[in-house]
Amino acid sequence: MTLLTDPAASFGFSLERVVLERTGQRVLNEVTLEVNQARVGLIGNNGSGKSSLVRLLNGLLKPTSGEVRVNGRNPADGPEAIAGQVGFIFQNPDHQIIFPTVLEEVAFGLRNLGRSRKAAQAEALAFLETQGRADWAQRPVHSLSEGQKQLVCIFAVLVMQPKLIVLDEPFSALDYPTRLHVLNWLHQLPQQLLMISHELDCLDGFDRLIWLDNGQVRGDGEPARILDAYRQASLAGVTL
Repeated sequence: MTLLTDPAASFGFSLERVVLERTGQRVLNEVTLEVNQARVGLIGNNGSGKSSLVRLLNGLLKPTSGEVRVNGRNPADGPEAIAGQVGFIFQNPDHQIIFPTVLEEVAFGLRNLGRSRKAAQAEALAFLETQGRADWAQRPVHSLSEGQKQLVCIFAVLVMQPKLIVLDEPFSALDYPTRLHVLNWLHQLPQQLLMISHELDCLDGFDRLIWLDNGQVRGDGEPARILDAYRQASLAGVTL
């Protein structure tokens, strides 16, 4: 695959003694991480703090205390500080897509980076051409399949050339063949990926897994070991 993106080889993010409180409750409790691996999975039960943690990385949330860094920048300093560093792909593409055509959607992030409308659309079209999807440019987004919509969301992020791509349950609406196709496509990207997933088989081939439990890191390291411990703990906690 020919990619337009060519981010610098070095990347990484860190959290230093991060505490996050929301609506009076502590969601993350003294979390410290240094993450430089290319493919990182984030697992844990519902309510463990996964989605809150990744939203710290693009400034959607700010820590109550502690420090977050993404490629040396502090997301809490505002959108300008983190612009172009982090791309976020949500669980449901319909919650992310806001424009009627594929070209407009892919060009939107470039407009936010300061491109003119004409320049953004020209750059977006060039990107679609590199992906073999130029014929999608004027297609109404609502005419696409769920898998195609998810690809459009990924294109809209990649065209901005972020160093870190965060995916929050990106495969929940996809059938199995489409999921395999998108996952294989993602693994070819040069960017650092951080992915939340309850579908543990999607994490095969990842470099590192981080297991959150009640707002704290319960496991961190080689995927096979962390997955085995997570499965055992999950089975032990099930009452039939």
